[in-house]
Parts: sequence; structure tokens; C-alpha cells
Amino acid sequence: MSALPRSGRGRMPGSSDPREAHMADVDLAHHGDAEVGVGLVDLAVNVRREPPPQWLTGPIAAALGRLGHYPDQGPARAAVARRHARPTNEVLLTAGAAEGFVLLARGLGDLVRPVVVHPQFTEPEQALRNAGRRVHRVLLDPGDGFALHPERVPEDADLVVVGNPTNPTSTLHPAAAIAALARPGRVLVVDEAFADSAYRPGCLAEPESLASRRDLPGLVVVRSLTKTWGLAGLRIGYLLGPPDLLARLAAAQPLWPVSTPALAAARACASEQAVAAERAIARRLAADRDHLARRLAELPQVHVSGQPSSAFVLIRTPGARRIRLALRDRGFAVRRGDTFPGLGADWLRLAVRDTAITDAFIDALADSIDEGADRAG
Repeated sequence: MSALPRSGRGRMPGSSDPREAHMADVDLAHHGDAEVGVGLVDLAVNVRREPPPQWLTGPIAAALGRLGHYPDQGPARAAVARRHARPTNEVLLTAGAAEGFVLLARGLGDLVRPVVVHPQFTEPEQALRNAGRRVHRVLLDPGDGFALHPERVPEDADLVVVGNPTNPTSTLHPAAAIAALARPGRVLVVDEAFADSAYRPGCLAEPESLASRRDLPGLVVVRSLTKTWGLAGLRIGYLLGPPDLLARLAAAQPLWPVSTPALAAARACASEQAVAAERAIARRLAADRDHLARRLAELPQVHVSGQPSSAFVLIRTPGARRIRLALRDRGFAVRRGDTFPGLGADWLRLAVRDTAITDAFIDALADSIDEGADRAG
């Protein structure tokens, strides 16, 4: 991949943005599972907690009888390709979406100026840094709901990574805004790990998804099957993109990278039954998310970021670190926000749960906030 002319456009580390002051100490390796503990209600991890359906667990269990054979990716790869209306050579199965970020960092050895749009999932930047890349950051603005402005991304970026919907902001960017980042000579990576959680009334498909777009140069879409279906321990995801680019990434994979049970899950989750079930889950999730946002709005010290569109909500509240620890004392684990570049100590991410859990959590949050006010008084 040829390098493009350098340009000074876009906000980079070392600029006057006050949010960058803490970035040298950001722990990119911190994830929500570190917040969870025995006896705590988990609002820190964005994995759906309901048991997987039998049409999914059945094939996974049946696959255990084939563990004496090497994994055969063919049927699962074909099923994923059919789901997204692509040929099979535009699908690369991975051991979770996280492996996809590692393959991109290691497999694209000629990167000159990789750019990560933040705040977002930290694993893409971590993988690039582990591969020896110097990563440039473009920070989105909380003042406009972390909206994506394509013109702020440097023209000479040869790799751009952006999430949609974005973790942790829960922002759903317009597909047109993301598509505007594509151009020859650039790899555009769109992290759609939570695309199946987005819902829009009247829209039968995943809103703003680029998973079926084949006309954009250098587009790679990263997908995960672990969130909605509660399969984080199984490790299954995939990349969608141009065959020549995916072939370069596949060359960086070990032999048989995806297990037979994970392949069974991928095949089941690509079925028409699974897609219909995802849309129903996303619709229910939207109602639970709206309930959470309404209850949070009752607390004057809490600001909900933008228009949440995924399985989590990002909030800003003074003294968030103290509040997070007080919530643990009251039985709730939430995700700290200060390990995401572009955020800071006053941010928390909350996973969307059912209305009963939300109501109990709001009571605990209100008490935690009041406790801090009493101490300050």
C-alpha cells in the first residue's frame, strides 16, 4: 500500500485539546471485565446476559463430538457470506473481533500514518502500538455528542479506525459520514461489533451498517458474535473486505485459528432465524435503553452523552471515580471512562440491562451521589 502525501489536518496528540493532558497515563489494556467481582450486578461488560437460545447452543454442543477433527471453516464462512450478500473470499473468520485488530496491525506492514478515531474501543490502538506503530489520534467532541466529522481526519492517513456504534460513546454515526473516509490507498476499518444492537423504528436492517457495502475502496468491517449472543468465552468474529486485503491478513493467522464449536456458532448466528432474533432483541434493548436514559435524566448531576444507540450508555458526572467505588459497595459494577482516550475522570459507561435492574441501579447511583455531597458538606 503506497503512502499518501502528509498533511497537518486533524487534531493530533500534542495539540491544545485539554483532554489530551491525561493521555500519557491511559491504560489501553483495561477492559470492563476488570470491574466485575463476585456478588456484583454487572453493568461494566457489554455482553448480553440472557442464556443463548437452543438453536445456538445445540449446534455448539453437537460440535463437541467433532473435536477429533481439524476445524473446517467452509460452511461457516459460506453462511456469513450469504448473510452479508458477499462472496466467500470477502469473509475472514477470526477468534473474536479482537484478533481482527491484531491481524490488521501485523498484516499491514507498510502502514505510515495509522489514525484511530477516539473515544472508542482501545484494542485497535493497543494492537497497533504492540506492532510497533506510532498511532495518531483524532478526538471527537462531547459537545456535539461525539459526532464524526470526516474532514478532521488527516488526508494522508493510510489506515483509519472508527467504531459504529462506537464503544464507549454509544454514538451511531451516519453511514454516509463513515463512507466519506474511504479513498484509494487507505484502509478504512469500521468496528461494527455492536451493529446488531442498533435499532431504528421502521428499519428492518441494521441502521447505518456498512457490512454489505462492496463499492468502497479499502473498507474492512469488523464484526463480533460475542456480544448479543453472550459468547465472549467462545471467541468468534469475522472481517468483511476486499479479497486481496483479507488474504494478506489471513497470512498472519495461525493454522486453524477458529475452533470447531466457534465455527458452529458462526454458522448458526448467520442464519435467517438468528438475524430475525437479533432485530427483536435490538428492539427490546432500545426500550430498555430509553428507560435507563429517562431514569438517568432524573438525576441533575448526571449528563447522558448524545443519543445512545447501542447496548450501553455513556454518562458524565462529577466525582465519577468516587461514585464508581461507592456503587461497588452497593452491589453494582460499572465501567470507568478514564481509560478511553478523549474522556476523563468524570465519565462512566453503563451496560443496558432490564428495567428492574435499572431501577435498582438508579437508586444506588442517587445514594452514591448524595453520599459524596454529604461528605463535601
